Amino acid sequence: MARRALILLEGSRYNGPLYVHAAQRLGLHPIVLSADPAQYDYLGAEGIEAIRVDTADLDALIRECSRLRDDIAGITSVGDSFYATVGKLCRHFDLPGPNPTSIEQCCDKFKQRHLLAEAGVPIPAYRLAADATEVESFATEIGLPVILKPTVGAGSRGVRLCRSFDELAEHTTYLLGGEHIWQSPPRILVEEFAQGPSYWADAMGDQIIGIGTTDFGPLPHFVGRECTFPAPLPDDDHQRIADVSLSCLRALDLGWGPAGIEFRWTTRGPIVIEVNPRLHGAGIPQMVQLAYGVDLVTEHIKLVIGEKWNLRRRHSQTAAMRFLVPDRDGTLDWISGDSRAAAIPGVAEVKLYVEPKTPIVRKGDLRDMIGYVVASSPTHDRTEAILQRAVDLIDWSITPFPTPGEQEQPAAP
Repeated sequence: MARRALILLEGSRYNGPLYVHAAQRLGLHPIVLSADPAQYDYLGAEGIEAIRVDTADLDALIRECSRLRDDIAGITSVGDSFYATVGKLCRHFDLPGPNPTSIEQCCDKFKQRHLLAEAGVPIPAYRLAADATEVESFATEIGLPVILKPTVGAGSRGVRLCRSFDELAEHTTYLLGGEHIWQSPPRILVEEFAQGPSYWADAMGDQIIGIGTTDFGPLPHFVGRECTFPAPLPDDDHQRIADVSLSCLRALDLGWGPAGIEFRWTTRGPIVIEVNPRLHGAGIPQMVQLAYGVDLVTEHIKLVIGEKWNLRRRHSQTAAMRFLVPDRDGTLDWISGDSRAAAIPGVAEVKLYVEPKTPIVRKGDLRDMIGYVVASSPTHDRTEAILQRAVDLIDWSITPFPTPGEQEQPAAP
């Protein structure tokens, strides 16, 4: 009897293991198709079947899926970079899946902005620039400070707040001068800086599951420091964010599958910063499950394989997550305290992504995170106290890289 396989297009160190484990709990055989399976450590560690294939080649993916001896129960992806391809594969094999056209439009931040604006969704002022001259012109038109970001990308890669024309020129050179790796032809979004508290909503289909809040590290970068779910919001504000979230889904034709919507609460109320056709990563699905008892990853897979899914809340708690982010570049000498932190009552997970002797080179985006701690309890204040106690137990040491021309001194005899 053939096994029922769940095909996962590429992976992720954040949500990848969650999808693999959820598939196994549902009696499915996870198979990862990847251009480089070795980049995902958890596949080898857990003996997950992985097939090397050019995931940018739709015909190659179709051939590989057709050769499988397993029955394909469903096809999906952990992130959004390959989610449009997932939709095309699902249509080819007559399986439930997202609308690839909608996903492609959503993943292009300029097209997304245009569709949201047409639908009357509140968004920051924006312009599309192709070169340094246009960047400076549009920044002048919008007014400093502005945010520069690639039109395609995730994890805040290449995103920076520019508060002066010197910073604007510097980041434009970074984006267009060959340092930034583009996933598509270089195009830059010049965007008004919407100032205010940051919130996010998780959706599945046309249902808003909940709303969380995020604190970011020091500007000009946007590296998350702490998330709380659910966000402590008055009912009226919660409803305003939920209503705008549903407007986003309608405007972008995202009525199938997961979506994450990010906001800033400004003097105009909630302003949409970005819509992603995927679940939020890096610990957020775990937070939702701790707070509401809803396993978003499992319910997404049920949707993918055509089974009945259930987003009903089982309980109501407060979950919070602190990202572990280094304050300098260099070589990680040691990191410790994770076991003691994990043993504290109320701590749900302590995750480290680094080991001693790892080079630390900060990028100013999600890749700067070297781990996280998640905690939950019945109240916001108690959860925050548990989280702080756990984080205080984790420490590390980083030796800065030698400066140019600096010579290593011989060890004392």
